[in-house]
Amino acid sequence: MTLHPFYPIFDDVAWLHRMLPLGVKLVQLRIKDQPLDVVRAQLAEAQDLCRAHDAVLVINDYWQLAIELGCDWLHLGQEDLDTADLGAIRAAGLKLGVSTHDTAELERALALNPDYVALGPVYPTILKKMKWHQQGVEKLTVWKNRIGDIPLVAIGGMTVARAGGAFAAGADVVAAVTDITLHDDPEGQVRHWLETCA
Repeated sequence: MTLHPFYPIFDDVAWLHRMLPLGVKLVQLRIKDQPLDVVRAQLAEAQDLCRAHDAVLVINDYWQLAIELGCDWLHLGQEDLDTADLGAIRAAGLKLGVSTHDTAELERALALNPDYVALGPVYPTILKKMKWHQQGVEKLTVWKNRIGDIPLVAIGGMTVARAGGAFAAGADVVAAVTDITLHDDPEGQVRHWLETCA
């Protein structure tokens, strides 16, 4: 399947209630520091919402819950790969996206036959402290040449204004977080993104 080029990432299912009706077709739910029962309830609700809006839901990190709830997509960071049961994930039929930052991580990801590869942070990000400095759009071209037909996701400091450069450099999908969640008009910004990525 072809992934939609616009990939917002949210930390609460409440965002999906607001954004899916606008036409978002690919979304990640990345919940941190919540009790497991809260996470389970949010993921189940998100899955129902995404199916009702014909959108692809990607679950960040919680692979056991993704299997339990019959989800379709999972995203794992490099640290998550250390503890995840990849055999169980694949046996459950989950499609897998993997974060990468350097060549060694890319090789590790490609060995898993991922359904997409994410590179970041393309630009400086305020979202979380990272040991990785900005990668730059040029690295997207290097990554795309390495991975071929596997979808490439650009993440980190992405804005509407920067999206065109990322696509031109080889990204198939652009992920956005704070450009939406910290915006004065998140709905308006999502509409802007959808127009830019149409």
